[in-house]
Amino acid sequence: MQEDRNAQTLNTAISADDVSSYLRSHPHFFEQHASLLTEIFLPSPHGSGAISLAERQQLAQRDKIRVTETMMAQLIAFGEQNDMTSQKVHNFSVKLIENQDFNHLPRLVSESMQQVFAVTQSLVRVWVSPSDATLAQGATFTPVNAAFSDWVSALNTPYCGVKPELAEGLMQDHLQSFAFIPLYQAGDQKQVFGVLMLGSDDAQRFKADMGLMYLNRIGDLVSASFSAYL
Repeated sequence: MQEDRNAQTLNTAISADDVSSYLRSHPHFFEQHASLLTEIFLPSPHGSGAISLAERQQLAQRDKIRVTETMMAQLIAFGEQNDMTSQKVHNFSVKLIENQDFNHLPRLVSESMQQVFAVTQSLVRVWVSPSDATLAQGATFTPVNAAFSDWVSALNTPYCGVKPELAEGLMQDHLQSFAFIPLYQAGDQKQVFGVLMLGSDDAQRFKADMGLMYLNRIGDLVSASFSAYL
């Protein structure tokens, strides 16, 4: 009879889930059996050989700390980068406020985009006539293809990525990534009057999945500056 019980016990398989469930249900198990921490050996995750369960826990903890430190370093770097970008946008807005001459405005925007924001090329095109007809002689009012202006007017957010076919001939051919930011009358995003075009030699500079917060802010600033003359 005893032999039958032993055989039945041996035939009852204990799964890994059973062990895991038991240990989770008994969190003080290793406190009561502390010697097991040094008696149980596991394969080393960093090479050949075996290490004790206690050593394995220490390694796992170090790995978690290392991952956390990396994430914190990235967050700090992102925060510092955001602070720098915010300061650049602020300085740009101050320059726009100080400017009182439309003839200086297109160059101010273009130079700021290239020098401050490290953009390879920057252009503004406006397809609504200015309130002062003499201003219409500037390059800013150079006519653009109607299909292109319609495409820009339909944008709900800045477009980022490769150059669309409708924009062919508007910017330098060697550029690798682009941002097209619609310009609109103050307080009405449906009344688009132009576009701020940015181009970069870096194919990764303007990507379809990038954040748009700063591009939207720049668009707001440039829109307000130009709409004052329309």
